[in-house]
Amino acid sequence: MTTIDPNNIPSHILHRYILSAVAPRPIAFASTLDAKGNPNLSPFSCFNAFGVNPSTLIFSPSRTGRSNALKDTYLNVKEVPEVVINVVTYSMVEQMNLASAEFEHGVDEFLKAGFTAIPSERVRPFRVKESPIQIECRVRDVIETGSGPGAANLVICEVVLIHASDECFDENGNIDSAKLDLVGRLGGDLYVRAAGDALFSLPKPEGRAVVGVDALPFKVRLSRVLTGNDLGRLGSVKAMPDMKEIEDFLKSNELKKLLDGHLCYYDDEVDEIHSLARDLIAEGRDREALLLLMATEHAG
Repeated sequence: MTTIDPNNIPSHILHRYILSAVAPRPIAFASTLDAKGNPNLSPFSCFNAFGVNPSTLIFSPSRTGRSNALKDTYLNVKEVPEVVINVVTYSMVEQMNLASAEFEHGVDEFLKAGFTAIPSERVRPFRVKESPIQIECRVRDVIETGSGPGAANLVICEVVLIHASDECFDENGNIDSAKLDLVGRLGGDLYVRAAGDALFSLPKPEGRAVVGVDALPFKVRLSRVLTGNDLGRLGSVKAMPDMKEIEDFLKSNELKKLLDGHLCYYDDEVDEIHSLARDLIAEGRDREALLLLMATEHAG
C-alpha cells in the first residue's frame, strides 16, 4: 500500500488524488448574479447536503490552482448572497461541461451553454429550466479556508424554495432517484451516471440489535467464497438462528432442495456450501443463507 503525506507533494497532485478518492460527488450547478445583475452559471463538484434544521447545502468555488484567481461565483455571492443550485442530469451534462469553461468575467454562461434562464421566486439569480430540480438558496456565510492556489471557499447556503418536475416523483410523493438520471463527478475527466445497473438498493441494518459479523461462525468469517459484502449482509440480522430453528431447517424440504446434487457436511465441501449461501444472499434470501451455513456446520 502506498502512503501519501499531503505535506510532501505538490498541491496539484494532491488535488488529483483527493478528487479521485472522494468520489462520486454530486454537482452543484450554481446560478448567481453580480451587483450589476449580470448572471453567471458554473458547476462545482465539491458539494453536498449537511442537515435540514436549518436546511444546509455547501459548495466550494475554490481558488484556481494555476493562477490563484477567485471564481466569478465566489465574487458574486459576496456581492449578492443568493444562489440557485440546479441538479445535473445526463441529458444536460455536455452543456454543463461547456459552462465550466473559463469565460471572461461578465460572460453569460446561460447563453454560451444554451440553457434557458427562468426567474426565481424568492432569490434574484435565475434557475436553469432544463434541470428537473432547482433549489433557491440564501447564502448564510462564506468561509475561506486559505489564500493560496486551490484553497476552498465554502459557500454555506440555506434552502428557501425547491422546484421539482412532476416527473421526478414516485407514487408515494417522494422524489425518485431512479427517475432523475443524475450525473456525478469522479477524478480527472471521469463522470458517473446514476441510472440503470449503477443503481442498487441497500436496506439499512435492522436497528441497533444487529448481531454483527463477529457473531458469525468462525469458518464463515474466514470464508474463501463469501465476500465482505456478504458477511455484512449476514451480520445485519437482528438475531442468530436458535437451535430449534436450525434443527427444523435441517429436517426441512427447503434444505434438501438447496443441497440437491451437492455433497455436504465435509470440510472439503465448505466452499460449495458457502457458494450456495452466496447465491441466496444475492437473491435477497439472507435468513435462508444464514440457516444454510449454521445448519450444515451444526450437522458437520
